[in-house]
Amino acid sequence: MAKSNSDSLKKELSPEECEALLRVLKERFENNMHRHKGFEWANVQAKLEAKPDKLWSLREMERTDGEPDVVAYGEETNDIIFCDCSQESPKGRRSVCYDREALESRKKHKPENNAIDMATAMGIELLTENQYRSLQKLQNFDMKTSSWVQTPSDIRELGGAIFCDYRYGHVFVYHNGAESYYGARGFRGSLRV
Repeated sequence: MAKSNSDSLKKELSPEECEALLRVLKERFENNMHRHKGFEWANVQAKLEAKPDKLWSLREMERTDGEPDVVAYGEETNDIIFCDCSQESPKGRRSVCYDREALESRKKHKPENNAIDMATAMGIELLTENQYRSLQKLQNFDMKTSSWVQTPSDIRELGGAIFCDYRYGHVFVYHNGAESYYGARGFRGSLRV
């Protein structure tokens, strides 16, 4: 499903790309019903077809190895919520620092990008700590990697950022300098449709 970077710059999918993506999403949906009990694929597909910009964002999640899937329903907003469900933090989004300020603060060995800008460009949002914990109730993720999560402003103002992983049967929340980056740390995103 990987596409070149030039393909990812256009924010509209061709009919063939839409069809291919919907096939992948449907198969994942049907193979992981424990993530979305009570949902029907026909309803999900109808919502997706009505919002082609969301399909583009889902394709970006897929292109960066996020393996997006339906994980919740927003009753107040009538939204279906997709989240990255790759077993480990998405490979195409690792080795990034937290945000642009952190990236610009590095004098040497800058990473190629940062989590906040990447998520924004993809049309998704980093998970909050609570969303990350909810995702872990569906199945265990990040048992070898970790993922940046939305950082409270008071922590970020002091130069820090937070990330999570799952070890020893528990979700752990850690802190690091926002400018840090590691090959085993990326970020998970969510998308409301």
